[in-house]
Amino acid sequence: MAGAKNHEFHILPPSIMPLAGSISLLTMTSGGVLTMHDSANGKYVLALGAVGILFTLFQWWSSVIREAHAGDHTPVVQLHLRYGMILFIASEVMFFVGWFWAFFDFSLFPSAAKIIGGTWPPKSMTAVLNAFDLPLINTLILLCSGTTVTWAHHCLLHGNRAGLKTGLWCTILLGMLFTSLQAFEYAHAPFVFGKNTYGSAFYMATGFHGFHVIIGTIFLAVCLKRTYNGDFTPKQHFGFEAAAWYWHFVDVVWLFLFTAIYVWGNWGFPVD
Repeated sequence: MAGAKNHEFHILPPSIMPLAGSISLLTMTSGGVLTMHDSANGKYVLALGAVGILFTLFQWWSSVIREAHAGDHTPVVQLHLRYGMILFIASEVMFFVGWFWAFFDFSLFPSAAKIIGGTWPPKSMTAVLNAFDLPLINTLILLCSGTTVTWAHHCLLHGNRAGLKTGLWCTILLGMLFTSLQAFEYAHAPFVFGKNTYGSAFYMATGFHGFHVIIGTIFLAVCLKRTYNGDFTPKQHFGFEAAAWYWHFVDVVWLFLFTAIYVWGNWGFPVD
């Protein structure tokens, strides 16, 4: 018959969400610029754009879940969803490469950065965080969380829903513990953001990682809610798989951060 579907791809119906997302992004970035220029209404424009983006994401991802329940996610569609997640994580890797690049540029070639000090360690540094205190504890917490999310995935593949729920709960709680300890660490750090190259590189790299941990924790919490709703099956669970991949990415980035910034980067500094 004319117009009959004779392929495994999913043709999406028309949606206003791409347009809504574009307008929201423009609004948020415009609000950010206005806020940076001390505009009286800048923060309200920024907040409006952020709310619009969250609304768009909620509607878009809800549609993806409905499509999965409707059987539209054929093996070919699932494969391409996986490709998309892999490319997204690859882009996130390059995002962190930029912060590592900045840190190593400051530390290995300080004389080339005369406008921001020209020395390493920076002269204004009095002490740094002990890598083998809270940072080491947080490293162990993230490694344990990677184990629990893998356990949850294993349970899902074998139809053990109780183990899946327990593994997700453990991972979420460990993520929240990591974030709490990092907030405590920031509150008691012997240096601040923006005073020298070390502080700037440290807070940008570890701060963005902490933001990714929060996003990953929310991602896993949504998966936990969907688990209680009975959404995932051993054959079809891309949403959980994507969250697990993202969480492992967060773990690996932290290992590089801990090794490069907390351990190697602290040589030559007095430790607080």
